Order: sequence, then C-alpha cells, then structure tokens
Amino acid sequence: MVLKTFGWSFAVTALGLVAAVFYGGWTAFGIVAILSILEISLSFDNAVVNAGILKKMNAFWQRIFLTIGVLIAVFGMRLVFPVVIVAISAKMGPVEAVDLALNNKDRYQELVTDAHPAIAAFGGMFLLMIFLDFIFEDRDIQWLRWIERPLAKLGKVDMLSVCIALAVLLITAFTFATHAHQHGGAHVDKAQTVLISGIAGLITYMVVGGLSGFFEERLEEEEEREHEADEEAARTGKKRSAVALAGKAAFFMFLYLEVLDASFSFDGVIGAFAITNDIVLMALGLGIGAMYVRSLTVYLVRQGTLDDYVYLEHGAHYAIGALAVILMVTIQYQINEVITGLVGVVLIGASFWSSVRRNRALAAAEGDAGADEKTEVPSGT
Repeated sequence: MVLKTFGWSFAVTALGLVAAVFYGGWTAFGIVAILSILEISLSFDNAVVNAGILKKMNAFWQRIFLTIGVLIAVFGMRLVFPVVIVAISAKMGPVEAVDLALNNKDRYQELVTDAHPAIAAFGGMFLLMIFLDFIFEDRDIQWLRWIERPLAKLGKVDMLSVCIALAVLLITAFTFATHAHQHGGAHVDKAQTVLISGIAGLITYMVVGGLSGFFEERLEEEEEREHEADEEAARTGKKRSAVALAGKAAFFMFLYLEVLDASFSFDGVIGAFAITNDIVLMALGLGIGAMYVRSLTVYLVRQGTLDDYVYLEHGAHYAIGALAVILMVTIQYQINEVITGLVGVVLIGASFWSSVRRNRALAAAEGDAGADEKTEVPSGT
C-alpha cells in the first residue's frame, strides 16, 4: 500500500537528487534535500485538508489530482509562479524574467521579495477564509469545545467570516501604511497593493469555494437519487457513468484544491529564498516536497485516516488559521520558516494525540459495556 501510494514520490526524489548532483554537485544535493523537507513540513496541514476534500471525489478525479494536479503544483506553482511574479512586478516579458532568474539570481530574488506583500495578502486572505468558515460551522464533533461551541453559535450570523476577514485586511493594510509613513512614505503604495491583493484573495475564495460548494450539493442530491437512476439504467440497458455524474462537482472541487495548494505553497516559495535563490534548485526541492504532500493526501484518503482520527481535520484548520496570520504578519515582519513549520506540526500533532485518546476512551467504554452484558444474570429460572 505504501509503495503503491508513494512510489512516484520515491522515483521523483531519486531523479531530483541525481539531477541536483549533475547540476551543482553535492552542495546542490544538500540544498534540494533541505528544500524538500521544508516543503513537506510546511505543507503537512495542506495534505490533511486536501484529504478531507479528495475523499468526496471518485477514483477518476483522484487520479487527475495525482497527475495533472501534480504538474500544476510542481511546474506551475514551484517553477512558473515565481517567474510570473517577477515578470509582473518588474514589467518585463516572461523570456526576460527566465533569463533574469538564471543569470542574475540576486536581482531575481530582490524582485520576488518586493512582490511578497501582494503574495502574502492574497494567500493570507484565502487561507483565513478557509479557517473562519470551518470554525464558524456547527459540527457534531468538536475538538476544543470551549472555543468551537461559542464560535459555532456566532457563525449563525450571515457573512460574519467575510466581515472579520475584511477587518483583518483593513487593519493589516493600515498598519503597513502607518509603518511606511514612519519611514518617509517610500512604500505607502504597498498598503494599496496589500488591500487590492487581499480583496482578490477573498474574491477568489468566494468564487471557487462557492462554485465547489454549489456543485457538491448538486452531487449529493444526485447521489440520493442514484438507486432510482440505476434501476432506470437497468431497464433501458444503458450504464450511467460515475465520472459524468460527478463531473461538474468534481471539477470545481479539483479547481478549489489547486487554488488551495497555491495558497499553501506561497510560504514555501518565499521561504525557499532563505536557503537559495537558484530557481532550478528551488523547483527540484519544492517539487519533490509537493509530490510527497500529494501522495500523503491520497494515503490519508485510502486508509480512512480522517475517519479514524477525527480531530486531525480540526488541527489542520487551526494550522491554516495560524499560517494565514503568519502570512499577514510577514508583510511587515520577517518570521523564520522553522517557526511556521513547527506551528503546523504542533497543532496537527496535538489533534492526532487527542484523536488517539478519544479512540482509547471509546474502546474502553465499549469493553466495559461488553463485560457488563456478559456478567448480567438472566432473569427467571
């Protein structure tokens, strides 16, 4: 099972590390290995959240996620995305941007760093909305009840998550503008950039998430009528296609997953510059990490891990909330990537341990109930 799920990841790891040695020797090998570990540690919460969405999709769309989705994640976000940012921020053509990335690495890193406020605002708002919508939803299973119960009641207020997200964005933009004025106003325009980028992130979440939710509801309605449809198909002699049935719903969930992955990858791409500004090594290292995140997502789905450890999804969403706040803070202050990674690992680790304790308590309760039944004396003689 492990080899089947992680086989491609192992193969890409071997190829990537060999390519790194040929490209830049053993130093490059070490850099790519470090970047791979960085990406996996920063994106473990991504895998848990992805698994929660992916388990609703059929086998066909899971394969699409592992093939086309990987191409988008590895080549799109880890290789093309930084170049596109440089091209837009420096107002140059894509060919010039690639040439800059390969031949003038310091200038390339400088341009990507200049674009960080826009990236952080977009990704931060998208991830913040995911967290807020999760935490304001009334759930049967609650992890930190003292937080989640009152917030679930507050969640009944319409558009509360949007209002809070916009308030956070305004405070962030205002703080950034004030900070810029204190330094002579040289970066006042960045406040406007943060505001526009944050609103774009919010709109992206609402459009993609809204369409995904709409078609997911449609899919559930179709599934409720599935038995009748199968009977009708049997009468007419035509077999209904499961892929066609889940087509629109699965497509928009897939689109939602890709935007989600893009938002998660922002911190990895920016963090990678703390280790190297070589775009080839970045693509190799982050690409290997992205493969493991995808394989881990599928593994969680196929093993039913989220059903067995019910608080994992809660821990992942708290990690998303923390990452959203960290991204917004990094607009003005630098935060070490180790801290970013550790926050996610600690929250998910805590939720996993809580799940284990819950499972043990349930098993003990069932064992006690079974023992009571066996020792019960039958009435009547």
